[in-house]
Amino acid sequence: MENTHDSNWFKNWFDSPYYHILYSNRNIKEAELFIDNLVDYLKPKADSQFLDLACGKGRHSIYLNSKKFNVTGIDLSPHSIDHAKQFENDSLHFYVHDMRTPCKENHFDYVVNLFTSFGYFDDEADNYATIDSVCKVLQPNGFFVLDFFNMEKIIPSIIPHEKKTIQGIEFTIEKKIEDDYIVKNISFSDEGKKYHFQECVKIITLPMFEKYFSVNKLKIVDLRGSYNMDTFNHETSDRLILIAQKQE
Repeated sequence: MENTHDSNWFKNWFDSPYYHILYSNRNIKEAELFIDNLVDYLKPKADSQFLDLACGKGRHSIYLNSKKFNVTGIDLSPHSIDHAKQFENDSLHFYVHDMRTPCKENHFDYVVNLFTSFGYFDDEADNYATIDSVCKVLQPNGFFVLDFFNMEKIIPSIIPHEKKTIQGIEFTIEKKIEDDYIVKNISFSDEGKKYHFQECVKIITLPMFEKYFSVNKLKIVDLRGSYNMDTFNHETSDRLILIAQKQE
């Protein structure tokens, strides 16, 4: 069966102002709570180097930096990085960069990829390339934290059709399983013009992540299932949070 989704959807959607409107109600306090809990769990040294992979407008990077860590945020969206750059300082920097290619090899103590910012690519080789680039930028024994949907719980609870009105725009959202992806079609009109965007996230389960990681010398050392860092449960956890360490 041929895919009907757009393989480059993320380039258009994440760089659109409407993406930020649709998700403007995302809970900042929840995001900060997750960072608080994650830092408490990892216990990084004060001068640790963090890479925020697919950082968006930088909310996690900025909050991490407020905790006295050195933070680099990278994202493919020029508009998001332009926004984030206003918050730069001597220990916080943002760059437009594709996460499939390494930056600053053997430089970072921690790499984080948060709020389901993985699984966007059609080609499996791109997923492997992303994890390979993570491994290359980490220092030996550095840690990688990847926060993803727990697909085993999410898939049965998918809402096929819903409408949301945000900032005067009515978004029609339709979700379906297509091949090995959750495909979200987003349609709306604004100022007399019709728009359509997609989100496509690959259905990736724990055994698949284990394969991505193992070929790139990353050892999964722990699994967590929520932003409170609860122990992961296949059936009940909302999140699949993988903590992996680079092997020497």
